[in-house]
Amino acid sequence: MTEEEKKSTISGPTIDPMKAKTMAALKDIKHVLIIASGKGGVGKTTVAVNLATALAKKGHSVGILDADITGPNVPKMLGLEGKRPEIDPDIKKIIPINSNEGVKVISMEFLLDKNDDAIIWRGPLKMGAINQFLADVKWDSLDFLIVDLPPGTSDEPLSVAQMIPKADGVIIVTTPQEVALLDVKKSINFVKKVGLKVIGIIENMSGFKCPQCGEEINIFSKDGGKNAAKELNIPFLGAIPIDAEIVPLADAGKTIITAKTQASSAFDIVVENIIKEIK
Repeated sequence: MTEEEKKSTISGPTIDPMKAKTMAALKDIKHVLIIASGKGGVGKTTVAVNLATALAKKGHSVGILDADITGPNVPKMLGLEGKRPEIDPDIKKIIPINSNEGVKVISMEFLLDKNDDAIIWRGPLKMGAINQFLADVKWDSLDFLIVDLPPGTSDEPLSVAQMIPKADGVIIVTTPQEVALLDVKKSINFVKKVGLKVIGIIENMSGFKCPQCGEEINIFSKDGGKNAAKELNIPFLGAIPIDAEIVPLADAGKTIITAKTQASSAFDIVVENIIKEIK
């Protein structure tokens, strides 16, 4: 056995320096929740932003990491477009931007010259950016860090899974129709393969209550997410209805949590269910 091999044996297995740096940066964060979806267009980022705001409204300290490097939308939904983060000169770390609701936010959009600039990066560059958002941001003590993944099961989700082994788990967002539910099963298989827990399923766009007559219209079918959760023996965290207030509020940089609507009440129920599951 060589001297180097002896040293390795004595000191134990080596830890990837970046992973060790990430673990140190996240040591004061109690819970990490990863928000994912098998396909785009299911309102995953809307759910992530409103979950973060709902948790903050309940008195928790919350951060949100926008891990969609090529399509960062979190700043727009929180009214933070055009903001630029500063660097803490003492520890050389990025200071996240605070939303009006008190949520700490980091996103690639903050680092672009113009918010419509196209980011044309291959996997390693995207994963490097996510690593920096985890390890080189001054998150400090948080009750919850919400990680908003891009849809699918490729580079960014894999990078996050590898870099945050301490995550509480993954929340899958879907819509009720069958075509979306096919992708839910792929997402769940991915989560299990990378060794993370599935916290549960949220069914978004679940019914629309007519503001004129009060009748509920199931535009995208109904209970698909709930039935999938039952079939796969996974907790069902709740259903978020389509709410006419969501789009204008999001475009104005506000969340539905700031309004008293059917959807904001549904988010309160979802948050309670998430807290039960992670306890």
